[in-house]
Amino acid sequence: MTVHTEGVWDDETDVIVAGSGGGLVGAYTAAREGLSVMVVEASDQFGGTTAYSGGGGMWFPCNPVLRRAGTDDTLDAAFAYYHAAVGDRTPVELQRTYVYGGSDLIGYLEQDDHFEFDVLPWPDYYGRLPYARRDGMRHTVSRPLRAERLGGLAHLVRGPLDRERLGTEAPKYLSGGRALIGRLLSAITSYPHASLHLNTPLVELVTSDGAVVGAVVEQDGRRRAIRARAGVLLAAGGFECNPALRLRFGVPGDARDTMGAPGNVGLALEAGMAAGAAIDLMDQAWWSPGFTHPDGRSAFSLWFTGGIFVNQDGRRFVNESGPYDRIGKTIIDQIACGAMTLPFWMIYDDQEGLVPPVKATNVSMVEPAQYVDAGLWHTADTLPELAAKIGVNADNLVSTVKRFNEFAAAGVDKDFGRGDEAYDRVFSGGRSPMAPIDTAPYHAAAFGLSDLGTKGGLVTDSDARVLDTDGIPIDGLYAAGNTMAAVSGTVYPGGGIPIGASMLFSHLAARHMAATRPQGGTNG
Repeated sequence: MTVHTEGVWDDETDVIVAGSGGGLVGAYTAAREGLSVMVVEASDQFGGTTAYSGGGGMWFPCNPVLRRAGTDDTLDAAFAYYHAAVGDRTPVELQRTYVYGGSDLIGYLEQDDHFEFDVLPWPDYYGRLPYARRDGMRHTVSRPLRAERLGGLAHLVRGPLDRERLGTEAPKYLSGGRALIGRLLSAITSYPHASLHLNTPLVELVTSDGAVVGAVVEQDGRRRAIRARAGVLLAAGGFECNPALRLRFGVPGDARDTMGAPGNVGLALEAGMAAGAAIDLMDQAWWSPGFTHPDGRSAFSLWFTGGIFVNQDGRRFVNESGPYDRIGKTIIDQIACGAMTLPFWMIYDDQEGLVPPVKATNVSMVEPAQYVDAGLWHTADTLPELAAKIGVNADNLVSTVKRFNEFAAAGVDKDFGRGDEAYDRVFSGGRSPMAPIDTAPYHAAAFGLSDLGTKGGLVTDSDARVLDTDGIPIDGLYAAGNTMAAVSGTVYPGGGIPIGASMLFSHLAARHMAATRPQGGTNG
């Protein structure tokens, strides 16, 4: 690793933030607290995976937005639920920091007119655990933002996915994760001592006497060494788009099918590892079933108004209405035990016609003929004929559908509990999400395994300081988002936790840098 000394820097600032998703909260906080900030984004657009999020939700229990809406929740109850879901896989103090810190962050942001939030009820994902919030009152989103308010920055906000993959026009309003990113960019650019740099990956950390004192970035075809007087925050996403790193760390699935931003190849993560950082959860990701499109990519999907999933044996294997991460893990288990090879299949009938009953594909469906021509959708007059077309056991498929139809009629899924938890019913207005499969012709649609990004990364303490392999903080180095080992460990307790944790630990990193910055720094 190159060690630079005073006098050979190409530039200097108080804080370097690598990444422009949730890490922008750290950049905003640092600027607001009087520090000079450089945001370096590896790709040609701002927002990272956060900008792809349709909801852009934040799991921040008891925050001021929720309190104004009348929640009777308590932080102690929220922590009891969160810890019951996560267990001791991650440090309890880190979990506590996350659960108890989000409310204060929303209060901090609401002091600035750039930020406005709304409640979007979204039930917790482990509804049977004590203190789970089945009414969804732990989930907050950013209010939509008119694109014209961002001026020239609007077209530099990543997403929506349809714009990038299908060439559609960008909407006039930024919503979901794009609204959050847009509001952050607007707020950051109001500070003259903050700067934003696209196409500028961080490729190396500069150390001196064991401390991180700066970073090397690539910009305009050359490397530039930037001194960071207060610290470097690595919040550049995971490594989901890097096939070699996925293979190295044993992450199931294919980089082709991730929903992570294309710049998420792990450069900042590898820089942290080279500086001696400890890592954890490196084989984990935020999983989901993936609706397979004619381009061969399987994209995160949810909101199924019908149908069942079957494996290679023609049998159901999962609660199709359950939280997407748990469905994804079950898919992985099925592959591991040999019961499944991809694709697996959604079986549905003709009540809604040929198009599968999938209402949220994240990447919009194209013309049905393209799916048929690609061998992704099949139709037959009988279930045995359909089984032959998709290569599954006909007797098993017939008996599986018959058994499911009996469950649908009774309203109780004795095999997988579909409809037993509040989340299962969120897309069916509280009714049973099971619909019988009894109207010919019958259809099958191909699905794969997708993810929202890897969740393994650098180990941190409650101030987001990166720890070395001995558990000692590395001075000047911080991490958040999917560059940080996920505080939720191997589970996904509720919608809005990836973005929420990214925001909070970026904020805490900046607050720590502001509190400990060397005297004589400048905000110019």
